[in-house]
Amino acid sequence: MSNELDDLLILSSDPGSKAALAKLRADMLLAARSSGAGSEQSRTVAEVLDQIATQGDEAVARYTEKFDQVNLTADQFRVSPDALSKAHEAMEATLLKSLRQAIDNVRSYQSKIFLGHHSAFSDGTGIRFAPVRRVGVCVPGASAPLPSTVIMTVVPAQVAGVKEIAIVSPPRHEGSIHPVILAVCHELGVSEVYRIGGVQAVGALAFGTARIPKVDMIVGPGNSWVQAAKKSVAGDYVGIDSIAGPSEVFIIANGDANPAWVAADMLSQAEHAADSSATVATDSEPLARAILAELAQQLTALSRADDARQSLKRFSRVIVVENLDAAVALANEFATEHLEIQCGPRSRDIADRIDNAGAIFIGPHTPVAVGDYWAGPSHTLPTGTRAKFSSALTSNDFVKSISLIEYSAEQLVASADDIIRLAQVEGLDAHAKSVQVRQENKGDIRG
Repeated sequence: MSNELDDLLILSSDPGSKAALAKLRADMLLAARSSGAGSEQSRTVAEVLDQIATQGDEAVARYTEKFDQVNLTADQFRVSPDALSKAHEAMEATLLKSLRQAIDNVRSYQSKIFLGHHSAFSDGTGIRFAPVRRVGVCVPGASAPLPSTVIMTVVPAQVAGVKEIAIVSPPRHEGSIHPVILAVCHELGVSEVYRIGGVQAVGALAFGTARIPKVDMIVGPGNSWVQAAKKSVAGDYVGIDSIAGPSEVFIIANGDANPAWVAADMLSQAEHAADSSATVATDSEPLARAILAELAQQLTALSRADDARQSLKRFSRVIVVENLDAAVALANEFATEHLEIQCGPRSRDIADRIDNAGAIFIGPHTPVAVGDYWAGPSHTLPTGTRAKFSSALTSNDFVKSISLIEYSAEQLVASADDIIRLAQVEGLDAHAKSVQVRQENKGDIRG
């Protein structure tokens, strides 16, 4: 029986499989990368950021009206404490209970892995960890409220000891932010919340305005405009977590996998947006064809079926490989945000062979949703092969290390000749002199 998704199947034994895989990779990378320096998007982002830097709140209000169709004055940017409290009071009790448990799970995990308390000093040198002073968090607010993003960004920052956290989210819900996001902010004790989003919000956080104090670091997901803006301000004005593109999952599965479960996990990523991706690599052709049949069936019941269908057709494939070694090699090359391994008893062993992934979900009972909402690791993850060189957001990203050096007079004497020699070979006479002068005036210690 014909299936509208049959074109998703790639058989590595077919002559055209290498070309098909190369095209898939190229298309995915293009979707994951922000536009180049000369693109219209890049020029628009640069223009908006320049206006925010020079005109402050006036420009923030102007672009909020232009991009979000919401007219706000500067004194309306910040959500009032009363609005946060009321949203919290109105939250349904069972939802609040679930959110509190999720917060506890994340806090427990982030505390367990936190390295910032391991400051040390010995023999004249050491290291001290200090939290970032002030952090801005971008929370998307487009098609659905994302309270999980608040939890997955704010809690790691709190564990690290960040004292000031400001949240920005576009005014998409009746001219404000969805009440469930406000309620989670209140639950976490975050009172600085602004109903602004997009490039203008990133600019306000990076440069500061009269109403929105500058931050030192910006984290959180967002559309391509937000990511392009984060990339523009990173390094010069603020630190950032990562440049995150469309959501993605790669699934390694063998004949032990349940095709209905694999298909459901593919759709859980595909429903995010039409540019999301879901890829399966399996050594079982019968499983591959069963997955395609399940996709077609399950797709009909999705509320976001149109986006999911486009995502499947544009950026998703079911690849039949020669063996699981080939599947592992593909997974490491794709270096995806989410990597699932559904290979029965072999799942853990295969996971140990993965070097490039934002997060690995091991075994049939660990769908991505477990990580998105519950288990503890943050769902803010590198995308677009960036897992080859970057990592999931953790509490450790919110601290910076400060090197400590304190030499005694005896230590300086013992090292002086070597230090002077190294300075002189570089032609830096003043460096050498700063040591020599202490040798010449050993008894003259002031302060």
